[in-house]
Amino acid sequence: MTELALRGCAILVVEDEYLLAEELSAALIAESGEVVGPAATLQQGTAMLRDTSRLNGAILDVNLRGEQVFQLADMLVERGVPFMFTTGYDASIIPDRFAHVARYEKPLCVSQIVKRMAQLSHESQV
Repeated sequence: MTELALRGCAILVVEDEYLLAEELSAALIAESGEVVGPAATLQQGTAMLRDTSRLNGAILDVNLRGEQVFQLADMLVERGVPFMFTTGYDASIIPDRFAHVARYEKPLCVSQIVKRMAQLSHESQV
């Protein structure tokens, strides 16, 4: 990737594992992205989404301290914001309405996630 891969892109990070949230955020910033968050709970993620007028993408951990993130995913769909899921679970946990959404299983390959987020965020701007 180039240094400009995420230039001008605001990415919401919703992840309850502190070290992983920091790693994702650092990787997005290294590609010139602007990180919104990270949020560690569904409530925090929802508040950040509501308080942010411009988002180009989101990375959502499926299980946030026992709460599933699908309500927030529905809000992103309503706003037309592309997103992806990260999870320690298999695909069966994802509702059918999100079958088309990219899903990355933990342990994560952060560079792969950042590359895909760059693609998604630029596709949404076209």
